[in-house]
Amino acid sequence: MITITQAQLIRGSKTLLDETSLTIYPGHKVGLVGANGTGKSSLLALILNKLSLDKGEISVPSGWQIATVAQETPALDVSALEYVIDGDAEYRQLEAKLHQAQADDDGNAIARLHGLIDAIGGYAIHSRAASLLAGLGFSEAEQHNPVKSFSGGWRMRLNLAQALLCRSDLLLLDEPTNHLDLDTMYWLEGWIKAYQGTLVLISHDRDFIDGIVDEIVHVEHHKLNYYKGNYTAFERIRAERMAQQQVAYERQQKERAHMQSFVDRFRYKASKAKQAQSRLKALERMTELLPSKADSPFHMAFRAPDALPNPLVKMEQVSVGYGDKAILNHVHLNLVPGARIGLLGRNGAGKSTLIKLLSEELKPMSGIYETNPGLNIGYFAQHQLEFLHLDETPLQHLTRLAPNHKEQELRDFLGGYGFNGDMALSPVRPFSGGEKARLVLALLVWQRPNLLLLDEPTNHLDLEMRHALTMALQSFEGAMIIVSHDRHLLRLSCSDYYLVDQGRVSTFNGDLDDYHQWLLDAAKAASRIEQAPTAKPAVDKKALKRQEAELRQKLSPLKKVQAKLEKIQQQASDRLAELEQMLADTSLYDADNKAQLTEVLNERTQLTRSLEDSEMEWLEVQESIEEIEQAVKTEHAQ
Repeated sequence: MITITQAQLIRGSKTLLDETSLTIYPGHKVGLVGANGTGKSSLLALILNKLSLDKGEISVPSGWQIATVAQETPALDVSALEYVIDGDAEYRQLEAKLHQAQADDDGNAIARLHGLIDAIGGYAIHSRAASLLAGLGFSEAEQHNPVKSFSGGWRMRLNLAQALLCRSDLLLLDEPTNHLDLDTMYWLEGWIKAYQGTLVLISHDRDFIDGIVDEIVHVEHHKLNYYKGNYTAFERIRAERMAQQQVAYERQQKERAHMQSFVDRFRYKASKAKQAQSRLKALERMTELLPSKADSPFHMAFRAPDALPNPLVKMEQVSVGYGDKAILNHVHLNLVPGARIGLLGRNGAGKSTLIKLLSEELKPMSGIYETNPGLNIGYFAQHQLEFLHLDETPLQHLTRLAPNHKEQELRDFLGGYGFNGDMALSPVRPFSGGEKARLVLALLVWQRPNLLLLDEPTNHLDLEMRHALTMALQSFEGAMIIVSHDRHLLRLSCSDYYLVDQGRVSTFNGDLDDYHQWLLDAAKAASRIEQAPTAKPAVDKKALKRQEAELRQKLSPLKKVQAKLEKIQQQASDRLAELEQMLADTSLYDADNKAQLTEVLNERTQLTRSLEDSEMEWLEVQESIEEIEQAVKTEHAQ
């Protein structure tokens, strides 16, 4: 387990952690939350031994294999598939040694290395890597493209695939959902749920955290505050604690005021001096409670549009695309004030293409496309961050839009987006991605749009700003269309969903859970099509029966072995589930239960190895079965 004891961490002049402790138990999934700059990523760096504590201790099991997502992706010529496999350093080392042994014609070394590669699942690594890449949105053809051909967001997906491929005891994920779309989010959530190791997850997507973790560590006031349950449970418990803290604070303030009043009245009167000194000492000994601070630092509100014409946009039989290639056809969509639409659809289906059409970045190829003269578009997309003037301040950006407004009014407005004090007067260049996104949102809101187009607006935004944006959208009077992987934002902001699929845009009759099921059904249908047998010429029935009898006779011993192995695997899986349930009981980690904990961990290790050996043996038997089946088919075909 990971233990942090009385930790203090100072970066520059800023204290991130101070006299705080934490224990993370094996196999537990922990969500790490807190405002930007409180030290979440620094905590991951501590676990990775990239930072050292200024005081206190941190202990991570020395034998643990740790996987994390690389932040940089070099522009390499190697294929995406091979790049992901590079993430398994042990496999690559064994592979290189095997090549050398083969060059040296060293039979003993070759046999030994084949065994080692087999033991770590090396012969299935290409299929595992391909499966991960497919889940993260890479087509089979794209998996063979060079890394340098992908954009920054897709390269981050490659780094994520590398981390997921590793056989790890501890997985550290820092904002893994950035640059992902909704369907990829569903896939990633399912993968992490099935992960058997220990997980520490930093994410600003509350639904994603809710679906995965069973513990929350909240970094606040330089402390690591532990909460049992998911993010929703954390919010409820924290709100209750803060309410109690506020009551205690107000009660203490009354007590302090009463005691101070007594001291002020009687400290110089001889008859009361002793009592006054006693009250004064009690005041000095009283631990100063802090008032609760539940308010968000962000105060975002959409200004009422100057006009709300109806309809804002009218589309009939519209086609749109790039060059001569149409991506969407026969689009029929009328946007009126109050429309709140969430766009659903798989990656590459055309959601961003529709947004670009509405933002006037693309022109319709055919059909009727009419916009009202009073249309005022507010468009947010990640690429718009590139159009900020990096050497100018947030105040200068806003002044350009509002030259006739007073500086204090503009600074008050920017303060609602976190640009307070000197930050409003600081150049944009060193700002983080989240800070730049907040500035783009602030500039958009100032212009009073009556049509909002939001393409992944929550990338890089922390939980507090996401909440502020979600609340602000509740009262927006115009029309809005949102593309987002943030399910919480979509649920609270959208009243209608449209599905973009196979070149069409149509209403989706359902919610996000129904969309998830639609994705699963579509994947199953595609799999059935791929696996559908091709038509075969008619064969003689007597020959067919003879072939089947011959095949059964040859396969019977192997089938019995497989059945025995499957029984062993089921028993091992059932026992592993029991052990995981025991390990989820925190009382097992008490000092008195150390022997029992060791016994449970040892049994889990032995069972896991036994299960892996059994599965490998089953695969070998299955290969023999397939070889026999193929041989019989070939023989009778001749």
